[in-house]
Amino acid sequence: METLSRILAEHPVFKGLESQYIDLLAGCASNVRFNPETFIFKEGEEAYQFYFIRRGKVVLEINSPTGPLEVQTLKEGDILGWEWFSPPYRWHVDAHVIELTSAIAFDGNCLRSKCEEDNKLGYEFMKRLLPLVVQEFESTQLKIIENKKTID
Repeated sequence: METLSRILAEHPVFKGLESQYIDLLAGCASNVRFNPETFIFKEGEEAYQFYFIRRGKVVLEINSPTGPLEVQTLKEGDILGWEWFSPPYRWHVDAHVIELTSAIAFDGNCLRSKCEEDNKLGYEFMKRLLPLVVQEFESTQLKIIENKKTID
């Protein structure tokens, strides 16, 4: 039987993380499932979790003058959400499920407290989380530029 610790240890974002930290992460995690055409979260809501997508597809959308604008599509192996890590802990996008999706959900409060208690874990986690934030930011920028060209 696959344990959450083993699944996490094999994920590229967590690969190489000390086993004690993998176990801490797994202790803050649970399996979840989302049906198509539902929202995992909406812009402005409290961000208290993040997700490792195991199966399915989730579209990240921002609100634009012409309606929802897709900025990124996440699929198996991707990490969804970073806003739980930094105040004011609010989502900046909508996460819209387009295919039945199963994921591992991480409790942000649990992880933040573990990172505050252990600065090494916090630093390791930030090194792994920051590239995801940059990727989402760059993807959003490009989509906004493309959308502006379409409107003009």
